[in-house]
Amino acid sequence: MGAVTSPALRLDESGERLRLLHVHAHPDDESSKGAATTAKYVAEGVDVWVATCTGGERGDILNPAMDRPDVLANIAEIRKQEMDAAREILGIHQVWLGFVDSGLPEGDPLPPLPEGSFGTVDLDVAVRALVKVIREFRPHVLTTYDENGGYPHPDHIRCHQISVAAFEAAGKDGAFPDAGPIWQPQKLYYNMSSRARYEALDAAMIARGQEPPYAERLKNWKRDSTDRVTTRVNCADYFAVRDRALIAHATQIDPEGHWFAVPLEVHQQAWPTEDYELVTSHVETSLPEDDLFAGIPTKPGPGVGSDA
Repeated sequence: MGAVTSPALRLDESGERLRLLHVHAHPDDESSKGAATTAKYVAEGVDVWVATCTGGERGDILNPAMDRPDVLANIAEIRKQEMDAAREILGIHQVWLGFVDSGLPEGDPLPPLPEGSFGTVDLDVAVRALVKVIREFRPHVLTTYDENGGYPHPDHIRCHQISVAAFEAAGKDGAFPDAGPIWQPQKLYYNMSSRARYEALDAAMIARGQEPPYAERLKNWKRDSTDRVTTRVNCADYFAVRDRALIAHATQIDPEGHWFAVPLEVHQQAWPTEDYELVTSHVETSLPEDDLFAGIPTKPGPGVGSDA
């Protein structure tokens, strides 16, 4: 008897697996932004890579249980170990671009960024590092943050800058000729987290007779991106995978914190998608979309795990 056949591999028109590259600033960002989308596509046979710009060396300890001297003394190595665990949970390949976390500057006036940190590195140096990854992996689709970095952390803003520049440069003759043969990704997306999402989650909690956990966040919401969303990927079945990947980043994620303020089943019903803005497309597609690969020519693929 043959093995049980999983859903078919998703292939491009040349018969190669569809490929998706997420570009993130720090370890844990791949789990807090688009992780259920990632898990969904991995389950469908898509090859997913994550490029992590920095090691997160200057990240604060956000989980009280991990706020210990031994953790602080080894934060860089621990964050690598956390990334290893999240990578295995998500089923991805992950590469480090090798830059140093800038930290989140605080104060008035803001202090300068640490010398040599990602936010201060020459832009061409950082773009070249990402172009090299793009040309090696040859993704059909690339995702990153919007022009505000999702939130104004200097590493998130720099991640946006190098992602947009590398998306264009990777396919240009003469650009970074030592970074490998040219490759042009077909689509570029920004991760989007809208006010409407948090309003829906709060409303669902109120309907259950429970306190809305995001009332304060909504009260202080300064910038709404709801009207920028072009693409909603239904991935509610993979929210549990996302949660496990989040918890793997134990220094950054408090299991009792805001990430888990809404029960899983409530979140799945109230807002079952992860949302994106299509910024650039070199293929024809119709908006709104429900698939990051919409418009990319494909062909039927064999079942994953089939021995037929």
